Amino acid sequence: MGITMSTMDTDVAIVGNGPIGAALSVLLAQRGWRVTVLERRPRPYLLPRATSFDGETARLLAATGIGADFGRITEPATGYQWRTAAGRTLLDISFSPQGRYGWPDANTMHQPALEELLAARAASLPGITVLRGHRVVDISEHEERVTLTVEGDGETPRTVRARWVVGCDGANSFVREHLGVPVTDLGFSYEWLLCDVELHEPREFTPTNVQICDPARPTTLVGSGPGHRRWEFMRLPGESSAELNKEETAWRLLKPFGVTPDTATLLRSTTYIFRATWADEWRTGRVLLAGDAAHLMPPFAGQGMCSGIRDATNLAWKLDLTLRGLADASVLDTYGQERRQHVKESILSSVQLGRVICVTDPEAAADRDATVLAGRRGRTGPEQPEPAKPLSAGLLRRPSADPAEPPAGAVVPQGRVSVQGDTGLFDEIVGWGFVLLTADDLRPALGEDRWSFLGALGTHVVRLLPPGAAAGTGQDLTDAIDVDGFYRAYLDEHHATAVLIRPDYHVFGAANGPEDTAALIDDLRGRLGASAPAGAVNRAA
Repeated sequence: MGITMSTMDTDVAIVGNGPIGAALSVLLAQRGWRVTVLERRPRPYLLPRATSFDGETARLLAATGIGADFGRITEPATGYQWRTAAGRTLLDISFSPQGRYGWPDANTMHQPALEELLAARAASLPGITVLRGHRVVDISEHEERVTLTVEGDGETPRTVRARWVVGCDGANSFVREHLGVPVTDLGFSYEWLLCDVELHEPREFTPTNVQICDPARPTTLVGSGPGHRRWEFMRLPGESSAELNKEETAWRLLKPFGVTPDTATLLRSTTYIFRATWADEWRTGRVLLAGDAAHLMPPFAGQGMCSGIRDATNLAWKLDLTLRGLADASVLDTYGQERRQHVKESILSSVQLGRVICVTDPEAAADRDATVLAGRRGRTGPEQPEPAKPLSAGLLRRPSADPAEPPAGAVVPQGRVSVQGDTGLFDEIVGWGFVLLTADDLRPALGEDRWSFLGALGTHVVRLLPPGAAAGTGQDLTDAIDVDGFYRAYLDEHHATAVLIRPDYHVFGAANGPEDTAALIDDLRGRLGASAPAGAVNRAA
């Protein structure tokens, strides 16, 4: 008898169940979609890879419903400092425990703990099916569907039919290779020994993260969540990988930092080679790429996993609108347009930082130190982290031929609001999705058609009121007390009375006055390219 192949249908198939695939599955399932996740590993991977995420990424991860548990698995980082071999400061950044996006500027974490949170959240949602120990071996696209051929250990081969497929299957992505997507490789790579340790007793490291720019051995020290820490040591010219990749070598290099078998458990020591690459295409028909399948970067800016979570968030809301018929499929082209340029800038920045630290020639290191120290002359105190990088192209309002006007493309900061007696961070009180934030009562100006469009998108229309004002309730909008005057100041800064914010917290565009706000909404509808049916506007609860 021949083998009978079972078939399952799903809205979105995700290949890979790392943090990017898991976050994407949750964001889609929260919107009511059936999601099938195919993971080749039969069990969760229990060793850490990423060690931190920034405040913007914390906000994005919180939208999956796991933010309340961050205090259990993360610790805020106090700062990031680069030092010469002699201990002089080359770069000094101070992190705030309450950053501009409502979360600590930098959050150290043990990646397996983060993945456990995402797995528990996924298990609580009825729309998600996770198939572990299942490897995708073929992909074929049809007019309205993609068919995946899947092999599982000891199981009958099966097919998964999906309306859309997302490859989140890592650096050696089968999905990317199968599609034949070309990759840009900057050729910047070095080999490092990575040592993850669990400390036997609490220790304070100030600042939390340090780069030692010592030509005798460039070294990285970073926090990785409660009770955990990572050291990384660069392989030197002429040094063999085999010799570096020995446990006794790890302990020898860790000893000067007070890390010995008596003070810590070595969870892992292994060499790895970082790369600087990005996929040239992020969408081929109904198949898309995200995370390490789409980009790899040196670790020095801490943006690898953060970039992948941004991918997942950007893609989730665009897939949601496309699946609901509220946006033309061409909107998914803006995913690659926005994220590829964004990631490219992060990679180039990481490479630039890498060229500073990966110096093993003593004379070149001395020249570097002198140049950087001369540039720092006269500075007092640490710097603040830069805001999240804005989008420079894509699904944004462009009122003229000029580049997008501020704040279009920027990530909107987060303050506190109060709605019907509940006070807290804006995202917690208002919720996830499109937000039209306004200082005006727009009900008379927008007309029934625009209200229906906003309702179909699930838009939260929020009217800001000053502290002490009497908040009303209405079917179309929510009155929110601007507790600290944060958002009124934000609107004033940009000479706007309204901003339209995308579900990934990037500002679609700003408007000044009711008529301009109406034009802003029309612009979004035109760019989505599909007519929206009538619906009720979401209200904060």
